[in-house]
Amino acid sequence: MIIKGATLLTMRDGESPFVGDMRIDQGRIVEMGSALLHKGSAEEEVDAHGCLVLPGFVQAHIHLCQTLFRNMADDMELLDWLRQRIWPFEAWHQEESMRASANLGLFELISGGATTILDMGSVHHTDVLFEAALESGIRYFGGKCLMDLDDGYVPKGLLESTEDALKETVRLIARWHKAAEGRLRYAIAPRFAVSCTDQLLREVAKLSATHQVLIHTHASENEGEINAVKDRCGLDNIRYLEDVGILTKNTVLAHCVHMKGGEIELLANAKSHVAHCPSSNLKLASGIAPIPDFLAAGVNVALGADGAPCNNRLDMFREMHLASLIQKPIHGPRALSAYEVLEMATMGGARALGMAEDIGSLELGKMGDVIILDPNSPEELSGGDPYAQVAFHLSGASVRDVFVAGKALKRDFEMLTMDRGAVMEDAERSWALLRKSFPDATRRSVT
Repeated sequence: MIIKGATLLTMRDGESPFVGDMRIDQGRIVEMGSALLHKGSAEEEVDAHGCLVLPGFVQAHIHLCQTLFRNMADDMELLDWLRQRIWPFEAWHQEESMRASANLGLFELISGGATTILDMGSVHHTDVLFEAALESGIRYFGGKCLMDLDDGYVPKGLLESTEDALKETVRLIARWHKAAEGRLRYAIAPRFAVSCTDQLLREVAKLSATHQVLIHTHASENEGEINAVKDRCGLDNIRYLEDVGILTKNTVLAHCVHMKGGEIELLANAKSHVAHCPSSNLKLASGIAPIPDFLAAGVNVALGADGAPCNNRLDMFREMHLASLIQKPIHGPRALSAYEVLEMATMGGARALGMAEDIGSLELGKMGDVIILDPNSPEELSGGDPYAQVAFHLSGASVRDVFVAGKALKRDFEMLTMDRGAVMEDAERSWALLRKSFPDATRRSVT
């Protein structure tokens, strides 16, 4: 396949955008240049004149299991949001509703230009999430949520023994890690320190090292969460995670809004990664993560939309936009440029997932995880900086084509690997069951 005539934003260090062509063969990028001459060959030619071509977005913190709960948990802070809404909803899930939730999220993510996601499942039905990802064609990192500590609010349907949580994790790693020729990967997912015992977290560290899989957890999102950890353990959140051994180069920490003395340096020294979720942090009133400080210290930062109930969209364009804008009143107008937030959405995510050699930029030998943006209306056209056009101007509606390893998941604004009608029908059926079980689910949230 040859993509012809586009403006290429390679996201390769020091390389400016240029108009040219790109060839993908056997799933990888094999040629790029100002004009590739393959006329008359049997290869498919994709006309991208007037379009932008860039690496697919890496959504580095997602909860597919929660997509079904969108607009059902608004105007709440984190711990109330979890205890009053999200945990009871997750405990309610059955296989059918989990599949509907996953497909609803995957459709939105792929349609919006995500080619890779890091997902945290719920406690049960993790196989369903992997099956949905397999069928969708997305590059998927995910894992079962681990919760073996009751803070007094965890529903019985989510609470497990340490032994059962670890046993199921080992089974899932054996079944899914590097499945589908490596497109599916496992990530061990202890929810956060509030709902995990010391023993569980220490065993997670061992499993990660043994199987060489990621650790994906939440950390320091909310002051109440940090206080709960300190009351139990006597340590601030990041220091506690270091103490139990899960602060490593294979760890992705979602949020990291409230950093205490020296914790940024702990992250930098451990080479752990931060998944920044600006929309979620604002909507749950958690705060503004100190992203410029992370970058100055050498901490890799990726972007994620988090779950639909705390966002309420799984839209990387909005995350880039907000990630930049919320820092400017604090650090000045030059803070977090368009290029920097686009880099977080691509290479930052690739580094966090240990995939920087394969995805995140357009380079020879890398996987053909590519999106084509078509600014096809007057309000989307721009003659200015293409990085600003992507980060501040365009939206998911501009995503024309999505390819993973050269396979088209979306072409000419139409999804190819997922049936729109079936996704909506399944979601409607599960919503009806959810509303029957939780009659107040669509009413205004408790204040």
